[in-house]
Amino acid sequence: MLNMQKKHFNIDSKQFVLGFVSIFMLSSAYAAEEQFSDALKAANSGNTSLLQQYQTSMESDVLGYYPEYWMLNRNLASQPISAITSFAERYPQSAMAEKLSADYVEEKVKKADFINVQAVLPYITNPDQAESCAIAQVRARSGDSLVFLENKEAWLTTNSQPQSCTDLAKMMLDSPLMTKEDRKHRLWVQLRSGQAGPAVATSQTLGLNLSLTQLNVIQDNPLNYLWSAPKVTDADYAYLIYAIGRLADSDLNTALSSVSVAAQGTPENVQKALYRTVGYIGGTTVMKNNFNREVLNSFEASYGIPFSHEEAEIYARQAIRFGAWESLIRAIDSMTANQQKEDRWQYWLARAYEQRNDHASKTKAREIFQKLSHGDDYHNLLAKDHIGQNYKNFPTNHEPSSHDMQRLNQDIHFQRAFTLKAINAPATYINREWNWAVRQAYLKHDDGLILAAAKRATDMGWYDRAIYAADRTTNKHNYSYKYAMPYKNFVVLHSQNAGIDPAWAYGLMRQESRFNTGARSHVGAGGLMQIMPDTAKLVARRMGESYNPAALSDMNTNIRYGTYYLSMIQGQLSDSSVLATAGYNAGPNRARRWQPEFSELAADQYTETIPLSETRDYVKHVMTNATHYGVLLGQGGQSIGQRMKTIPLRNTQ
Repeated sequence: MLNMQKKHFNIDSKQFVLGFVSIFMLSSAYAAEEQFSDALKAANSGNTSLLQQYQTSMESDVLGYYPEYWMLNRNLASQPISAITSFAERYPQSAMAEKLSADYVEEKVKKADFINVQAVLPYITNPDQAESCAIAQVRARSGDSLVFLENKEAWLTTNSQPQSCTDLAKMMLDSPLMTKEDRKHRLWVQLRSGQAGPAVATSQTLGLNLSLTQLNVIQDNPLNYLWSAPKVTDADYAYLIYAIGRLADSDLNTALSSVSVAAQGTPENVQKALYRTVGYIGGTTVMKNNFNREVLNSFEASYGIPFSHEEAEIYARQAIRFGAWESLIRAIDSMTANQQKEDRWQYWLARAYEQRNDHASKTKAREIFQKLSHGDDYHNLLAKDHIGQNYKNFPTNHEPSSHDMQRLNQDIHFQRAFTLKAINAPATYINREWNWAVRQAYLKHDDGLILAAAKRATDMGWYDRAIYAADRTTNKHNYSYKYAMPYKNFVVLHSQNAGIDPAWAYGLMRQESRFNTGARSHVGAGGLMQIMPDTAKLVARRMGESYNPAALSDMNTNIRYGTYYLSMIQGQLSDSSVLATAGYNAGPNRARRWQPEFSELAADQYTETIPLSETRDYVKHVMTNATHYGVLLGQGGQSIGQRMKTIPLRNTQ
């Protein structure tokens, strides 16, 4: 028998009689969906017998597919394909059918079991990177070799990537579609990155047969090898690239001064590969080595051999940092077509054209800025500034119609999300269903349904999902949902007391927690402003208060401490909101270290060249948010450029 004890959940105020035993009066909170938690416990404990009972009792409910999903997810790779496709067909275009199908393909691919897996692929519509690479392997095994040409990024990526992508790249080694030049490029990027084992495997497809023993000897003393390195055969050139890479990784300055000597007497393409190696490593080790103009010079000297996806972006950021605008144009020209279309690189292409003195280039720059100005994201707001477009009014806030609200009640995807939220299910399930529901509406360009969901979530105080939804409307927008302003009196009061702009505080809070008072990060930061315990102790001491860990869970205290700390580090960082935003995320010392040494730097250049991608994106989001909140707070015409003042020299106050 299932456990039929009375549960107390707040799903709906309407009461009804559950007819299992006529004398028990239960709230609607004990419909079959409320058995979710007990069914999940059965799944986690491996109680398949109990789970099967829940599968029967919940089958007609809004959450009824979960017990079956958990059953199938046990020993997933051993399940017959028919069981997966049957689930996907009975619950079409659902979050868990998508996940089950994608996970199934990944598990099968891990076991190199490609037989008939292709039948599952049509049920995967939104794969992540790992899933995409697994799908590509299945397609390749079923004869679609053209998939290799679509995945050159996996082929040439040397930084961290999912194992399925690494395995896909290995599979590509056997494809005749990969030319000798493709293989040589792969070999060189592997040697550059110190991937000795994979480089040996790639070298064998080129007939080089590099020695792992020799690579290990070079790694132990790369500089010594460079002084006496032979430069006759392709294998010699490969060892040379490996040596300069290992030297750059351990001693960048010595590598920068040695690369020209190492390049002497080698073919032109090898010379370029040697310079590319030093440029790439210098560009990816800014955290350790800081910015160095010679790194950009190395990229310049390497121009003429193909750039990988990551190489081109690193080259571009180095050019941006040093205001080398012609180099930036070359870097963007070296990117893939999809990269070049991104707003980010379109903006920087316009910035580079703008620096030229000829009328045609300036006209082209203005055309790009004009096109970008129609959006409201970071690079769109920067573009508005460049064409002098005042930003003081949002478009009309669209409200969902009563019909939209009715459709929301009938939408199975949103029903699942709201039900899971109401019964306090694990956040992974809630967010997956919500994000999936929003995606389905987005694919249909159904702004009305998305706004209905955003409104209901906002009314519930469920701001993070409301913002997620409102961010994804296509034509009809509502900025009061997109840029919610809860706790306004506290945010404005504490910001004014701390001497900072409340729009900036709101912008940071939106990025940190999406106004989830219970938010906790994996490193221990908590609350609306995601304050670390050590930071809270420091602030409490500065404010003359005793530290109470429990106080950080209090909305008022969290905002008070967060705004105080933001003001404190702004004062330490040249009174710059950009530096303080970077410092709030990565630490004030890092933000200071990234300041220029020799001449002031435009804030957009500083931001785009922050070496930590998380912090780089964080600053962009916060400054964008702050600009929008400036409008909502009635601060008049907004300019993101006015918030992003020129970055002064390091240690200049």
